[in-house]
Amino acid sequence: MFKIVKKTELNPIEFEIYVEAPRIAQKAKAGQFVILRINEHGERIPLTVVDTDVEKGLVRLIFQVIGKSTAELATLTAGESLADLVGPLGKATDIENYGSVLLVGGGVGIAALFPIVKALKEAGNHVITVLGAKNKDLMILAEECGQYSDELILMTDDGSLGQKGLVTDAMKEVFAKETIDMAWAIGPSVMMKFCTLTAEAAGVPIYVSLNPIMVDGTGMCGGCRVTVDNQIKFACVDGPEFLGAGVDWDEFVNRMGQYRNEETVANEDYEKKVTQHG
Repeated sequence: MFKIVKKTELNPIEFEIYVEAPRIAQKAKAGQFVILRINEHGERIPLTVVDTDVEKGLVRLIFQVIGKSTAELATLTAGESLADLVGPLGKATDIENYGSVLLVGGGVGIAALFPIVKALKEAGNHVITVLGAKNKDLMILAEECGQYSDELILMTDDGSLGQKGLVTDAMKEVFAKETIDMAWAIGPSVMMKFCTLTAEAAGVPIYVSLNPIMVDGTGMCGGCRVTVDNQIKFACVDGPEFLGAGVDWDEFVNRMGQYRNEETVANEDYEKKVTQHG
């Protein structure tokens, strides 16, 4: 059992938990993830490791409520435990001193971007970070990303924080005035696709972190397969990071929605049960 020692509501749909997992805390690196189960009958949920506290043996996770399992996870409180927590999984980010780097995060994807921002800054890079959200209430980790960034640009759809516009607008501004050696983008699939196109137009290589459906997280089920450079790859073991230019974005976006009907039904059933027992 993996005990939740702290839980924070970041906003109405996003939560942060610190979980006791000493062995994972010792090994996890930027870019890697864990898979958790709430109970024996629970769905396996992949979440990026946002941060670790090796001394206390804690793993920091942030999730967004988007369906039945994450809604159930949000009901857990400090002192309760998860049935399973497996990791660290996936390949770690290739951290080195590239020179000037641009990191772009959108929505809950900022949680996955933060450890990369931190690691790249600690490796000596000049770090420019662009964060995007629908509004100021849904912007997460801006202050922490700012601590490890030489420049922080905030974008919101409604202009309630930072500049009004898309993260790609900010990317174009940065490319116009700076020489960028390497870039990263993590967020919704459509956002990552257009970040890739924007970086390509500027001649800058960009990594993206793909988050397809996963089951076992060890390459056995094949559920997370993606096409990169015309080859089948498994995001859980070959990724989750890939150079965006090689990703078959149309296939990836389509696959992300393949279980939408089932997910909707499961969520509706869960909400009915909650209402009946509430």
